[in-house]
Amino acid sequence: MNKPIVVQKYGGSSVASIEKLRTVARLIVEKKRAGYDVVAVVSAMGDTTDELLERAHALAPTPDRRELDMLLSAGERIAMSLLAIAIRAEGFDAVSLTGSQSGIITTANHAQARIMEVRPFRVQDELERDRIVIVAGYQGVSYTRDVTTLGRGGSDTTAVALAAALDAEACEIFSDVDGVYTSDPRVVQGTQSMPAIGYEEMQALAEAGARVLNAEAVEFARNRGIAIYARKTSSSHPGTVIRRDVPKAPSGVRGIAFEARVGWITGPTPEGSRLAELLEGVRQLGGRIRHIHRSADAHGGARQASSEDTLCLLVGLDEVVDEGPLQALADRTLGAGSYWPSRGAVSLVGEGVVSDPNPLLNALETLKRGAIAVDGIASSSFRITLITMGNRVAEAANLLHHALGLDRPETEAQL
Repeated sequence: MNKPIVVQKYGGSSVASIEKLRTVARLIVEKKRAGYDVVAVVSAMGDTTDELLERAHALAPTPDRRELDMLLSAGERIAMSLLAIAIRAEGFDAVSLTGSQSGIITTANHAQARIMEVRPFRVQDELERDRIVIVAGYQGVSYTRDVTTLGRGGSDTTAVALAAALDAEACEIFSDVDGVYTSDPRVVQGTQSMPAIGYEEMQALAEAGARVLNAEAVEFARNRGIAIYARKTSSSHPGTVIRRDVPKAPSGVRGIAFEARVGWITGPTPEGSRLAELLEGVRQLGGRIRHIHRSADAHGGARQASSEDTLCLLVGLDEVVDEGPLQALADRTLGAGSYWPSRGAVSLVGEGVVSDPNPLLNALETLKRGAIAVDGIASSSFRITLITMGNRVAEAANLLHHALGLDRPETEAQL
């Protein structure tokens, strides 16, 4: 009789030292003893990825992206090998596999590859041998047989994709926080834990800067109906389940997410070739386009480029060390002054945040009282994002979290 399969993912902070690796190894062994086949996806140890990235940028301001993928994928390979060694030291058979060995097939877009399919034949073979399988997260192989990486948080996507391909009973994401909170508890006071949150709201939080889960992983889970359990390593706290059919938050706002560094680009919409140059340039420089908007005329149709036809672009800077080349790109394609340096973003996330004007009005009035200027606003189905100075983002998040009542336990009472 086949055992149920559980896919677990352990973040970099959970495996940041030899002692933490031992702890994780014992947790995995405990799951194995409970009668499960276990596949554990692991991130690079601690700050390894950042350290490798800094070394590359010390050699070249814009390192070749293929070589960066080869370099950065080494961090997970080190972690997977050490974890397999630690499990064997506990008396259980374990094998470590790279992304390519695990059948993670991706696009050829280096540093921002997307998983196209999973061929988990080697993983299944090892499970049939009653081995614990340790998989290097964050990486795969393209159809052109190059090593690729999935971007920040890509190990979450690896875990969810494997859970789907293996028809796993559960996908558990372990990190240094015990689930999903109404905001980052390390920065914002009075945050409340969420026992459950819907896929769309969790994806919006992740896209807006919440670091508990990767947005692409949540999208992957939503498309395949896989419940994700976000928990803290070595904690009895039940954490948060991300699933379908979660009741709407009473205030319409589920949480506040923020980023201290974003690229905010505004200017006259350029002609097609220059717009393509801008978008491709952002990608080549490591930026991730979070929001793009072009103004429309009174009849709802797109206007021809003019001085009144404005393009707004919100760019994630997780992979961008220096904003200088991005600013130069914006100035070249949209004109001088189109890039707003040193900006950050604070987002209101919830099912009703766009349809109800009250949360935005409350937020704008709150920031005005706090003398925090709003330089721009971007919105999507489950999110309204306010652009402000990066050094005021934490203050803004605290003010908004309190003003919107998210620091009160009853906010989650209907979950």
